[in-house]
Amino acid sequence: MSMKTKIAVAVAAVAAGGIYFAMQPKEENVVEQETAKIEQSASQEVTLKVAYDADPVSLDPHEQLSGGTLQMSHMVFDPLVRYTQGLDFESRLAESWDRVDETTFRFVLRKGVKFHSGNELTADDVVWTFNRLKSSPDFKAIFDPYEKMVKVDDYTVELVSKGAYPLVLQTATYIFPMDSKFYTGNTADGKDKGEVVKHGNSFASTNVSGTGPFVVKSREQGVKVEFERFDDYWDKETGNVDKLTLVPIKEDATRVAALLAGDVDMIAPVAPNDHKRVESASNIDLVTLSGTRIITFQMNQNSHEALKDVRVRQAIVHAINNEGIVEKVMKGFATAAGQQGPSGYAGYDEALSPRFDLEKAKQLMKEAGYENGFTLSMMAPNNRYVNDAKVAQAAAAMLSKIDIKVDLKTLPKAQYWPEFDVCAADMMMIGWHSDTEDSANFSEFLTMTRNEETGKGQYNCGHYSNPEVDRLVAASNVETDPTKRSELLKKVETTLYNDAAFVPLHWQNLAWGAASNVDIKPIVNAMNYPYFGDLVVNK
Repeated sequence: MSMKTKIAVAVAAVAAGGIYFAMQPKEENVVEQETAKIEQSASQEVTLKVAYDADPVSLDPHEQLSGGTLQMSHMVFDPLVRYTQGLDFESRLAESWDRVDETTFRFVLRKGVKFHSGNELTADDVVWTFNRLKSSPDFKAIFDPYEKMVKVDDYTVELVSKGAYPLVLQTATYIFPMDSKFYTGNTADGKDKGEVVKHGNSFASTNVSGTGPFVVKSREQGVKVEFERFDDYWDKETGNVDKLTLVPIKEDATRVAALLAGDVDMIAPVAPNDHKRVESASNIDLVTLSGTRIITFQMNQNSHEALKDVRVRQAIVHAINNEGIVEKVMKGFATAAGQQGPSGYAGYDEALSPRFDLEKAKQLMKEAGYENGFTLSMMAPNNRYVNDAKVAQAAAAMLSKIDIKVDLKTLPKAQYWPEFDVCAADMMMIGWHSDTEDSANFSEFLTMTRNEETGKGQYNCGHYSNPEVDRLVAASNVETDPTKRSELLKKVETTLYNDAAFVPLHWQNLAWGAASNVDIKPIVNAMNYPYFGDLVVNK
């Protein structure tokens, strides 16, 4: 029985027996004392109010591949495994796992895990969820490498890939088992309860039964989502939040004002311009982490002859002071990059550092026969990435130091992406977050040779093409030995570095603000979905 129900029962008992108890004051006092204890206990419930820049579009974990959906999934559902802060893997609904062979990976499930409906989690739910993910428009690409998932017994499943595939645990972080009994069947109007409907009013988008730490109590799209702790949650060891409310506040300054006024207990994100304001406030903490989204410029070799010369591309990389951009434009709220994947990713090489050197840039331009410079066009969004337009303006100013005159155009993201799709400028900005938290994903989309049939190089507006890079990435995607795979990806990063295949700028950092009694540091992560089920609020 919940605390609210206990109070209601006690109060109802007093009200119903008022006359009777009035005749028996001793017993009346006992009831009043017990009711007071229950009410006092309820007043000690740990509640939390969190302001985000956007709320999840749906309660269906498979409707949209987005940060908001993944945050909701970690609150209401549980994955088979999840990332640690160090980008390793830890057990959740999968108690253990092992590779059977190059194409088969086995997961052993926890026993006794309950869904919010009261149904027990079994292998049938995991297989049903996997098949649903394979049909989801947003998630099917992640699960395309797999042929099937097989039930071995009630608490064991095997994930079978089409060929040797190394990223099984990364994929498993997207498998949030759904309650197949709850989502099976038809609604009163004859619609399939398990159907994935994009931007539609489906059963799964408005009804939910997960295994997660919180139950959805109410939801007003664009206003708030209210959660309560799931009494039968399997993980009793961490977290003490009883009630949590998510409220969307789009404006950065308004979110900060709400935190400083005590109207909310935690906010995300905290914009760079607001960091000092949050840090200087009493009883408020600012927590930052280096993120994994890379911001880059691509240099279009098809649209500008000079960019075909590796010396010119190297000159541009040497001329752009990305560490200076981090310090001045990003207010320190980013990590300057020399390669695609950040620290913690397979293939990361600490030797591939940022390389601002203006004199070397001038020398390279002279060697390439462009001592007097040239003109090129540049495009960037002005509302997609943190300070994106200002970053582009700074880069353009830096290129003028080596006599490259830049015709810069910035656009709102809705107008920018159609221009990017046709690679409309000589230099174009793009940011990328790896869906698999793995550097091969960057190469597959950003630096491999463009191939419309396979989708490789789909966002490669530099039109960079190196058969050796293509070969190494392809080899890494079937190499199941982590050490060997890391070496292959390091060779990819080194080749891209030497070829100046793109201009690495920085990895965007992440920032959260919270009241000092809300211990958010252990639960935030580079994926930007805090594990609220583990959150401890100090009373």
